[in-house]
Formats: sequence, structure tokens, C-alpha cells
Amino acid sequence: MRRYLARRWWSVLLICLIAGLAIAFGIPTRTGRATLIVTVDHDTLPADGYAQARAHVRASNGTELGSVTWRLENGGSLAKFEPYASDARLRAGVTPGDIALVAVAPRFNAARIEIKLALDPVDQFGDGTPDFLRLRDADDQIAFRRWFAFLAESTYFEKEQDRPAEVNDCAALIRFAYREALRRHDGPWANHWRLTSLPNVASVQKYDYPHTALGAGLFRTRPGAFTPEDAVNGAFAEFADAETLRRYNTHLVSRDLSAARPGDLLFFRQAGHRMPFHTMSYLGHSYFDGGAAWLIYHTGPSDGHAGEIRRVMLGDLLQHPQACWRPSSQNPAFLGVYRWNILREAD
Repeated sequence: MRRYLARRWWSVLLICLIAGLAIAFGIPTRTGRATLIVTVDHDTLPADGYAQARAHVRASNGTELGSVTWRLENGGSLAKFEPYASDARLRAGVTPGDIALVAVAPRFNAARIEIKLALDPVDQFGDGTPDFLRLRDADDQIAFRRWFAFLAESTYFEKEQDRPAEVNDCAALIRFAYREALRRHDGPWANHWRLTSLPNVASVQKYDYPHTALGAGLFRTRPGAFTPEDAVNGAFAEFADAETLRRYNTHLVSRDLSAARPGDLLFFRQAGHRMPFHTMSYLGHSYFDGGAAWLIYHTGPSDGHAGEIRRVMLGDLLQHPQACWRPSSQNPAFLGVYRWNILREAD
């Protein structure tokens, strides 16, 4: 009898020990396996580049988890995330889509939760540019301005055969600098454009071209506030002439040059010209040789010639022999200083 009770006592002890280990380490028992449970405070986010969600993972039986690894599935450029042990913070990109956040911990099967990124149709200024394209962060604004000015100016110093073939008039130079200023500026990108010297400044962080809800279409081509249909109905395109850039992609800042900042545009309308609208880029101080304020522009084709890129000091342009090219409020052909809509701020 004593041997029977002793064996039974040891059996009970062994069962308790196994159960305890199962609870502690997620080992399968008769009642099933402990699992990971992932929860998120927002399962739908506007794809505006700023909205955030916080995810949390726990064991179904309350067991304290060891190391947790997070990964983003189907995310790509749709979102960014930062892991913090049993928590992860996710920030939406500017492209709609469905993604999954997956948590993995030792001795547990992986667990996942799906998050939907929805098109954000807000256009707070009603100028046709959706807010998901606007750069609200001061660092992003500075990054865009500096990259735009650098890229526009760098074409002037490149050998003719190394310049982007697309740059053949004033609007093309602007389009090139705008588009490339919004890319991720890594080694392969620099090699592609044969750039041997780059500014010491980060790329825009909110998004990188062409990873937006508009894809490759950067420039608005028609009037009206942004609507969800504009993402697919041709309201945005890769091409825009100088007039289109002025009307639908930029806004007037002032006819006073003191308001100009690097990356801003100067527009002229020369009556009687075959292509009356012309634009120049305001650089501010040169990346290459400093100095006073500079401007750069492409003359465009004329009289059978391809035209050329010109780089002039603002002071010299104000003394241009042809008064119609002076950026002065007294010149009716000078339309003023314009700023990109993605940099637009409340008055």
C-alpha cells in the first residue's frame, strides 16, 4: 500500500511538473498549445505618410515572452515599422494596400494581423494636390529644396553627353529636378546619373518616387480639387509644360524676389512667343561655388538650335538688357515667385 501511494504521489508530482513546463514554455498539453495573439489599436490607416498604429503581442496563457521578432509582409514601400520587444509601431506610407504585421517568438507559432492602408483624399487647400504628397515635416522640406536646387544646377556642370536626354527646355529641367529630388538617393541612383559629388543631406523621408498612390504621375494636368478618382483618371501625368506647372502644381508666393527660397520658381509670360510661358529655378547660394543668389534655366529650342542651360546671378538678371526678362514687379511679363504645392503651408 505504501509503495502504491508513493508511486501515485510521484505520478501526481510528475504531472504537475509537466503542466508547469507546458505553461512556462508553451509545450503542447491535453488542453492545447499556447499561442501568440497580436492586437493593434488601428487596423485601418489613411495612407497619408504620417498615420500610425501600435501593435502588441502576448501569449494566450499569459506566459512572459522571450525575444520577439517582428516583420512586415506585403509591406515593401507601403509602410515602415519599428519593433520594441513585445510592441511594434507602424507608420503608413502614401500608397494604399493591405499589409500584415507578423510576430515570432521562440516555442510559438508565428502570429499575424492585417492592416489596411486606405487612400487619403484630403486636399486641404483645394489646389488639386492631395495632402499625402505634401511635405509637412521641416526636414523633408529642407531636403526637397536642397536636392531640387542641386539637381537643377548640376546639369549645368555636366558634359553635354552626360546630361539627362530629357532636359530640352525650361519645363523639362524643372520636371527632372523635381522628380529626382523625391527619389531615394543611394549609390545606384547616383551612378545612374553619373553624379560624383552629392550634397550632405538626407533624402525626403515621407515617401520616395514613384512609390505613391499616383505612381509615376507626378504633375497635375487639370483644374479642380483632388478627388479619389484623380488617382486613376489621368489627372496626373509624368509630363507637364511650363504653363501647366504654374497653374496646377505651384502657387504664387509674391512678385517680390525677397520672398524666394531655394527650389522656388520664377515664371514669365512673353506675349507673342510661340511658347509664351517660361520658368527659371531659384537656387540661392550655389552648391558648387557659393556666392550670391543664383538662377538656372534652359532657354529651350529656338531658330533650329537646341538651346542651352544658363546659370546667372540674380543681380545680373535684374540688369538684363531686355527689360522683359527682368524679375521685377515693374515688369508685366514677370508673373512672380511660385512655390511647389507640396511645400504649401497655411497663410
